Amino acid sequence: MPPVIDYDAHNEQVRKVWEAYHAGRPVRTPMILGISAQWTLTVPEANPSGITYQQYMTAPDAMLRHQLERAYWIRHYVPQDAEMGLPAEWHIYPDGQNIFEAGWLGGRVVIHDDGPPSAVPAVADERKWEIVEAGPPDPFAGEWAAWCWDRYEYFKQRCAEGLEFHGRPVVADPPFLGTDGPLTIAYQLRGAEQICVDMLLDANYFHALMNFIVEATIQRIKAYRRHVGLDETSTAWGFADDAVAMLSVESYREHVLPYHRRLFEVFGAEGPNSIHLCGDAAHLFPTIRDELKVNAFDTGYPIDFAAVRAALGPEVHIYGGPRVTLLRNGAPEEIAAEVKRIMDSGVREGGRFVLREANNVSPHTPLSNVEAMYAACLKHGHF
Repeated sequence: MPPVIDYDAHNEQVRKVWEAYHAGRPVRTPMILGISAQWTLTVPEANPSGITYQQYMTAPDAMLRHQLERAYWIRHYVPQDAEMGLPAEWHIYPDGQNIFEAGWLGGRVVIHDDGPPSAVPAVADERKWEIVEAGPPDPFAGEWAAWCWDRYEYFKQRCAEGLEFHGRPVVADPPFLGTDGPLTIAYQLRGAEQICVDMLLDANYFHALMNFIVEATIQRIKAYRRHVGLDETSTAWGFADDAVAMLSVESYREHVLPYHRRLFEVFGAEGPNSIHLCGDAAHLFPTIRDELKVNAFDTGYPIDFAAVRAALGPEVHIYGGPRVTLLRNGAPEEIAAEVKRIMDSGVREGGRFVLREANNVSPHTPLSNVEAMYAACLKHGHF
């Protein structure tokens, strides 16, 4: 049975916290969590059907069932500044687990039984030009496009038939309207070491590959937006590109910034935009802020929060917090101490800081450690 929680009182408090935050007059630092199947498939209470990762990725009904079961568990057991209790409606979606784009563009995807799928570098030197010269694939063609849309149509059909969960209707959300980032996709296709060699020793190929990825991404997102009844483009947007953390500012400006700019010109021309960057990418933040109309950074680890706030100023939104290994393996008192250290670092100057794990709650993380993180946020996060 769920714990005894006054969900109405919690939700009212959360509403006030976010209302004050967005008004620029925060009363407390909000806390959110990045929760995916990587965590919840390992939590028996969140996975009562015992679904494996392989089943989740290969059987549409298993994906649907786990998304509903984990949503129920999160909304009744996991403390954060988000609505708890039964929702007005549940939301489900095709979950590509960071490998959909690489698979769609010709990479090799491996489905594991006991962990998330992986994209294995498959574009070897002897065929490296083939993928570029073939041009962007049809957004709806190929194994992974079929994987995506077969699930979406199945989910929509189940919802249209009146699917309910705990007495609430279920809604299917459209898939893959963003991107994991062009350098990260190039990394998945070629491998980390090889894409760096390409960048330094075969610039013609590197830029041809990056242009191919970006043009294919733009065509795919436009087509998918049309397909679900949205305008082709948007004015504000956000995406990720974790692989840029390995670049210097100079290398980023020369090799990747033009492709990021191209994406934002199409989907975030007016801004304000946001970006998710795992790892230590803080040295790139000022450039990204200034060049791409980005005013929100979802950070990873390690991050010097005081230095990041000093570099970005008080007007920029920063998301971040304890590293996921501490959240998984540390004692509750260690997590509480780390939350206090971050809160006291100066990152909250201006009020535009949101506490979250860095980054995406890891498999086998104890719920008690998440509870300790939220308790520390409530204790140390007030203004």
